[in-house]
Amino acid sequence: MVTTGYVSAAPVPVKTPEAKTVSDAKKREQNRQRLLAKAKKRVAAAPPAPEQKRQEMALRLAERARNRERLAMHARWMPGSLGRSEALWRDVQDDAAIATRRTQKSVSKLRTVIHRLESQLGKPYLWGGNSPSDGFDCSGLVFYAFNDVLDRKLPRTANGMFQDNTLKPVHQEKLRRGDLVFFNINQRPGADHVGVYLGDGRFIEAPRTGLTIRISQLSDNFWQSHYLGARRVL
Repeated sequence: MVTTGYVSAAPVPVKTPEAKTVSDAKKREQNRQRLLAKAKKRVAAAPPAPEQKRQEMALRLAERARNRERLAMHARWMPGSLGRSEALWRDVQDDAAIATRRTQKSVSKLRTVIHRLESQLGKPYLWGGNSPSDGFDCSGLVFYAFNDVLDRKLPRTANGMFQDNTLKPVHQEKLRRGDLVFFNINQRPGADHVGVYLGDGRFIEAPRTGLTIRISQLSDNFWQSHYLGARRVL
């Protein structure tokens, strides 16, 4: 007796709607990634925007300034014959000349300030005064002496000057002519008196009602006990 039978065929996979959706989503994501990569390449190859150019130029100029400072530290360095050395030496000389001109200009301004101050010696103190015809209070004298030679005017009050963050703080042992010296006399917060240092431990001031503009000694116990600090204008 012969037994007949059959071999079943492997089932044919049938794509369900869900599987087709997943496949399409993968294709779309792959296509999106290709487009994104192409876009990045185009951005990288594009010429820099004007703002980017300005930033790059600013960085180059800053680096050049740092290089000049490094060269200027070597005061005894002399030009040689190795390529760019002579040009670099000229850069250092140019910077030194600019610094010298600025120093000369500051010295000229300082002479004017000191002359204006000393020409008021003996004038009466006047609260709120800031002119030679009427008299001066302490900050009015400083305001009058400096502001004609400054591009940016000083504040009008002693505490305004003391709090002005554009003025450089100076330690007492580093004082030089023209520095502003500040005091707190009335025990209220801040500076309530200001004078101008003349050198050799002296400063010029408009002290108080009943007195005249005078030169005082910073080393006196009274001034040392009320001393707040100093600021450099020039």
